[in-house]
Amino acid sequence: MEHKGRRQFLGNLSTLAIVGGTLPLLTAATNRPKEAIAPFRFLCPPYLQNSTQNSVHILFITNNNAHSWIEYGEADLNLKAESYLDGFVQANNTLNSIQLNNLNPGTTYKYRIVSREIVKFDPYDLAYGDTITSDTFEFSTVASDADSVTCLILNDIHDRPYSFSDLLSLNKDNNYDFVALNGDMFDYQTDEQQLIDHLITPCTTLFASEKPFIMIRGNHETRGKFARNIKDYFKFPEQEYYFSFKQGPVHWIVLDSGEDKEDETPVYGDIVKFDEFREQQAKWLDTELQKSEYSDCKYKVVLMHIPPFHSGDWHGTTHCRQVFNPVFKKYGIDMVISGHTHRYGVHPPTDDHPYPIIIGGGPKTGSRTLIQFYADQNNLEVKMIRDDGEIVGQYKL
Repeated sequence: MEHKGRRQFLGNLSTLAIVGGTLPLLTAATNRPKEAIAPFRFLCPPYLQNSTQNSVHILFITNNNAHSWIEYGEADLNLKAESYLDGFVQANNTLNSIQLNNLNPGTTYKYRIVSREIVKFDPYDLAYGDTITSDTFEFSTVASDADSVTCLILNDIHDRPYSFSDLLSLNKDNNYDFVALNGDMFDYQTDEQQLIDHLITPCTTLFASEKPFIMIRGNHETRGKFARNIKDYFKFPEQEYYFSFKQGPVHWIVLDSGEDKEDETPVYGDIVKFDEFREQQAKWLDTELQKSEYSDCKYKVVLMHIPPFHSGDWHGTTHCRQVFNPVFKKYGIDMVISGHTHRYGVHPPTDDHPYPIIIGGGPKTGSRTLIQFYADQNNLEVKMIRDDGEIVGQYKL
């Protein structure tokens, strides 16, 4: 059987360098009525979100409304998961988010996605069309006793989907636990198709069906008519853009640095309140950093798009500095990793910021960077690689 589905969701993307091996293809059972105009299909492969020791969210999108589920297991696909709320199984929808729960830590699972098209949904008459099934993918849960963590960090892609393969290929065959997308993956938000073509498909083609990524909002993700919808396509703890989690010896803190100009700036149309949002996060962070569950973490690392220093005197930078830097100092943050400036750099600690600030590059060829992060109980090391393969920054704790 020809794998037509894969050619469809790759669309017009150029050939991508596969990181970590070739991922499985999607296949479909065809029993839809011949008169149908658009064959039922997946618009993108599944992608992993919010992975923990005992759970993971798997998201995917179909072109028509359907009832969808996931078949999974350690050795066989003998378990089934679907999303339900208030007595309803999630159905008659296209965007699917299904959580696998009660998983074992540090365990590899196989899974595939299945969708059954709904062609008629009347009060007493429900009719199904085609059923489509993906091939089998694998993922591993976070180990409870992991004493190290490795991740890759990208920033400021700005609607250049080819940059994902260009930059991730710099990692070669080195292993990693997750990928952090540290803001400004887009210029502005237009619609679902933009998310699919410029982020989800390139990421799933490279890694995201088998390794999770973290979506960190940058100031350009707050712009455009679809900006208020994009959260539906990603999963976060408590479904907030700011959160923290523990992996390896690191307490990771993710902050949403908001817009880079004053809320009253005319182009925002009087419908944003990012000053208040940053202040809300600062209060949350002060409480979060006191929690005993993170007391055994050797390092505290912040991921945020706009750096609190070394980013000029734009309002977003100065307000981040005002509300976050006192908390960073109070609790001894070990490192801040940012983007935004389009000028890569490693900034050692100073009296103003007693922690290093690592800033990734910009979207243009010659300024793009991949940040490799590794931490264990003995050291924390960051390496920044420019798109030509040259190491342009390193820092070690």
